[in-house]
Amino acid sequence: MRIADLIAQTLAAHGIRHAFGMPGGEVVTMLDALEAAGIAFTLARNETAAAMMAVGASAVTGAPGLLLTTLGPGLANAVNGIADAQQEQVPLLVISGIVEASVRGRYTHQILDHAALLRPLVKASFEVAAEGAAETIARALALAVRAPAGPVHIDLSPVLAAQDAPAASHPVKPPIRLHPVPAGDDPVLRAVADKIAHSRHPIILAGFEAARCGAAAAVTLLMDQQRIPVITTYKAKGLVPEDHPLSLGGAGLSPKADKVLLELIAKADLVLTIGYDPIEMRAGWLDAFPATAQVIDLTAHPADHGMHRVDQQVIGPLPGTIAALNWALGKSAPPPHWAAGQAVAARTELHAAFASPAAWGPHAVFATLQAALPESATVTVDSGAHRILFSQIWQAQRPLSVLQSAGFCTMGAALPLAIGAARAGVPGPVVAIMGDGGLEMTLGELGTLRDAGLKVIVLVVQDVSLALIALKQAQAGLAPAGVAMGRTDYAALAKAFGGAGETVESVGALGAALERALAADGFSLIAAAVDAEAYRGAF
Repeated sequence: MRIADLIAQTLAAHGIRHAFGMPGGEVVTMLDALEAAGIAFTLARNETAAAMMAVGASAVTGAPGLLLTTLGPGLANAVNGIADAQQEQVPLLVISGIVEASVRGRYTHQILDHAALLRPLVKASFEVAAEGAAETIARALALAVRAPAGPVHIDLSPVLAAQDAPAASHPVKPPIRLHPVPAGDDPVLRAVADKIAHSRHPIILAGFEAARCGAAAAVTLLMDQQRIPVITTYKAKGLVPEDHPLSLGGAGLSPKADKVLLELIAKADLVLTIGYDPIEMRAGWLDAFPATAQVIDLTAHPADHGMHRVDQQVIGPLPGTIAALNWALGKSAPPPHWAAGQAVAARTELHAAFASPAAWGPHAVFATLQAALPESATVTVDSGAHRILFSQIWQAQRPLSVLQSAGFCTMGAALPLAIGAARAGVPGPVVAIMGDGGLEMTLGELGTLRDAGLKVIVLVVQDVSLALIALKQAQAGLAPAGVAMGRTDYAALAKAFGGAGETVESVGALGAALERALAADGFSLIAAAVDAEAYRGAF
């Protein structure tokens, strides 16, 4: 058994089944070992995209993501994707090739200090040695998943990877973790339950931690039984079914939506934050909670921020904590929370604010997509004006059904996130929603879709502009500059890459194109041509 095999078997023992990257000569042995250990490798066209594919796979499987790069320029090109994983708190193992230690003092080609390059972005960097190779990988994985989760970097020389493992070596298996479940009669939780029971205007603000840790059912029950309205961050969309009368959707990027939501929060006497990290929010949410409201934070891992005060923080595993809180509250009828109907009125106001103003445009695109997709669909969405509007219109019914870069908000993330989710075998169709700019950053990954045989629908909201930047220029009283794009024939490009491609300009044409795309065997790209002016005042 080679040292590379020892590493790969340890990765497999920790639940990793997919790796993504762009190999170089320094990692060919590691690539061979991954395949032998049952870890499927997906060839990306760009290392940053590969990192985001690993993030997408991690989101839908719960296992750490795995990125494989070569040395020097390969690792340097992955920096944006690694930074995205760090900001989004995704466990990601980055394995890079490196020149053998014996020649580093004399040989300079493609040499740079990998650990120094990544120091601001990773939790640690390790270099694998012959002794303790499996233990090093296990330590790196444990660190990657430890809250707050994030990327960890491993350097591996090709000479070492090909060496025979020491005779006594064996793969290291992960520990079995037993999480204590709080009891309903816990005095701290009974005190929280008492505050909820005696409040008249409570509100829940929930975040991504609640969505990815399995707390959705417990939070939905809390909302339902106690009649408490729920606001989520964008990444937590679907934590509670968004067609529920007390679900107020996502907050943080839309000034139009935030005005309604912040006015409601200003009336609250109790704010319950659940698995909430304000990294997704903008400056308008600084100190958003009224001075007269009690702020209670329920979290497994406290976020590092200064966005707002917390009067009481309760730390524990969220699914069990919320379940115990529900038990403590009992099944008695809740008090008349929001008796004047303000929460329902806010929901009605939000729906009216984002109703489609025209027969065709981005509003109609998202409404048509919602009608066409089954609830089992997974949607990824890129940064831009379309994402802000989509996040207000889209009704998510389950957690982790909408994937995006919301803390880092990097462009070009939707296509690789979709590839990672599809490669990991997420059930239901996968759709990537992008703008012109994001797609043209990652066009090469259409080749990844083709080669991996993935059935992904790429929906491009084509407005021939960096529309969000143009809106910000207009808000600043500036003329548009550096934001206009030419009209690329994306349908022809999709066909050139071996997929199906269509351009549509009406609801009927889009509905028919989606029907064909859902029935197709390979990937499809649909370019919905819209006017960028449709975004003006839309959110």
